[in-house]
Amino acid sequence: MNPKLRKAFNAAYTPDRYQALLQWVEKQHNFLPPFRIAETPVFVPNDLKAQLFEAVEQITDVIVAPDFRERSEGALLAGQMVPGETPHTTFLQMDFGICTNPDGTLSPQLIEVQGFPSLYFFQDMVAHGYRAVYDIPDTHSHLFGGLQPDEYIELLRSIIVGDHAPEEVILLEVEPQKQVTGIDFIVAKAKIGIETVCVSELKVEGKKVFYYKGDRKIQVRRIFNRVIFDELIKRDDLKREFYFTQEHDVEYVGHPNWFFRISKHTLPLLDSPYVPKSYFLSDLEELPKDLHNYVLKPLYSFAGTGVIININRHDLEAIKDPENYILQRKVEYAPVVETTSEPSKCEIRMLMLWEPGAPRPRLVNNLARLSKGIMVGVRYNRDKDWVGGSVGFFER
Repeated sequence: MNPKLRKAFNAAYTPDRYQALLQWVEKQHNFLPPFRIAETPVFVPNDLKAQLFEAVEQITDVIVAPDFRERSEGALLAGQMVPGETPHTTFLQMDFGICTNPDGTLSPQLIEVQGFPSLYFFQDMVAHGYRAVYDIPDTHSHLFGGLQPDEYIELLRSIIVGDHAPEEVILLEVEPQKQVTGIDFIVAKAKIGIETVCVSELKVEGKKVFYYKGDRKIQVRRIFNRVIFDELIKRDDLKREFYFTQEHDVEYVGHPNWFFRISKHTLPLLDSPYVPKSYFLSDLEELPKDLHNYVLKPLYSFAGTGVIININRHDLEAIKDPENYILQRKVEYAPVVETTSEPSKCEIRMLMLWEPGAPRPRLVNNLARLSKGIMVGVRYNRDKDWVGGSVGFFER
């Protein structure tokens, strides 16, 4: 999106350099992610950077407000509440689709906000990969607030591990070896020494939780949670002793309740020029007359499942639980990233960390996704190039 850097990058690009990027990523941990890594990073111009920062602060104002917990209480489902909720989320992400105004200027529009960890480790690694293979100016960085790469990793270590021994802290998932995001688990272990454990492998004795590392039984003091309840609920075949809803002698980094509190449920609470108008379906006495300009989203789903883009009144009338859905005004992504073929659309996820006791979360890193389909996602971009996961480089 930065015309000067984009022109220089595209002129120097070759398929061989892209293959070198993939080889570099694979070489780091003898593992190549199953998701597509885009050919290019995103060069974010200063005017868009300023808007993204402003949008993040406006949305954060709502989340840090004293009444947010009360306003988000309805997001917690009966039978899924986890004891020991922390005063605030640890991880916070905001996804923005990059759009254009009538005058051609760029504008970020919020797609989703999440109180759940993203690819905090992999995004730092892949940014180094782009820099190792391509000519990325030193004036640009993927990190924010003046953070240097070693400081960023140390910040993650201090937040996730804290004063515990690394082996007493686990990254918890459902069959982690089958997760598309598994590369992030691998990098996390390499950088801060924590093991990744399947929820089915945990052993419970009273309130204490253990896992086995070889023949050694190790007590779990802290859980870096990556389990999505939507996925866990569907796994009736998964035999386990550990249940989140029971009280255990563990701390959570990324308490599961915040996954629900900060989610699609938050969107109708936001009022900003960077946030498309959203409504709880159950609150609407009358449907918008321009229904074709809205998208229907289930509150409790993940990775775009259940989203209906082209909705009609019959779709809405068939819904038996309208309290579990929102209507959100459509965001028209603009093809703003010039490529060697047709331009790509772009979504930028701003990654934040909220340290214990801090008044607000801090912006630390980012994730970009490029698309040429009707939506961002693998199934909409099959057989296309210059699409997939990427990272934004912002002028320092």
